[in-house]
Amino acid sequence: MTKFNRILFSFILPLVVISAPALAADLPFVPGEKIYYSVKQYGIKAGDAVLEFKGETYLEGQRYTLITFVAKGFNFYDEERIYTDPVTLLPHKVMRDLNIFGNKETIMEEYRDADGFIRVTKTANGKTTIQDISITNNAQVDNIYTFLYRIRLRADIKTGQEFDLHLPTMTLRLQGEREVSFNALGKKYQSVLFRSLPPKYTIWFDPGPQKLPLRISGSIGLANTVMVITGYDPK
Repeated sequence: MTKFNRILFSFILPLVVISAPALAADLPFVPGEKIYYSVKQYGIKAGDAVLEFKGETYLEGQRYTLITFVAKGFNFYDEERIYTDPVTLLPHKVMRDLNIFGNKETIMEEYRDADGFIRVTKTANGKTTIQDISITNNAQVDNIYTFLYRIRLRADIKTGQEFDLHLPTMTLRLQGEREVSFNALGKKYQSVLFRSLPPKYTIWFDPGPQKLPLRISGSIGLANTVMVITGYDPK
C-alpha cells in the first residue's frame, strides 16, 4: 500500500464503518490514474474525454483532493476541476471552463452544505452573475464524478446494491440491476449495470479490483451523453 493509500484509507475507514461496508485493503486508484472515454450523442461520436484522479492539492490555503474531467470535440471544450474533501471525497468547490461553438464561459460552484445552499458564479461575455441554489434534500451534496470515485472505494460491487446520489435539487437511488457482458479494452467484462430512480443515469461498473466505470449514460457535463471507456492508465 502506498503512503497516499495509507493516509486516505485511515481517513475514510472511520467514516464508512457507520454508513457503508468496509473498504478494500488497497484503494483501486492512486494519484495520476486516468480513465479515457469516447463521448457519444444520439449514437454518434462527439468527442473524447478523460477523467483523472489528481490527488492532494491546495487551493486558497485549504487542502483538497482534486479530480478533473476534460472533454473535447468538434467546437466544444469542457473542463471541470473538482476540489473534494480529502476525507469523504465529497465536492467543496467546482471550477468549470466551457467553450461551446466559441461561446466561452467559466462557472464556479461552492458547496455550502452547512448553510443549505450552493453558490454558482458564472462569467460570460465580460458579465458575472451569482446565484444561490437551495439544497432541498438536507444531505451532503455530491456530483456524478465524485460519486463514481466514492463507489469505487467500496470493498465490492454487485447486483442488488443500492446507492443514494444526492444532487442539489433531487436525490437519486441507483440500484445494481443485473450482470451484463461488456467488451472494452480488448477484453470481456462481466459488468454490473446500475440504473437510477428517477431515471437520470445508467452506469456499467466493472466489479474487479479497479471497479472501473465502463459506460456512463445520462446528464454528464455536456447534457445527455453516453461515455464508453476506451483506455485506462493506472499510473
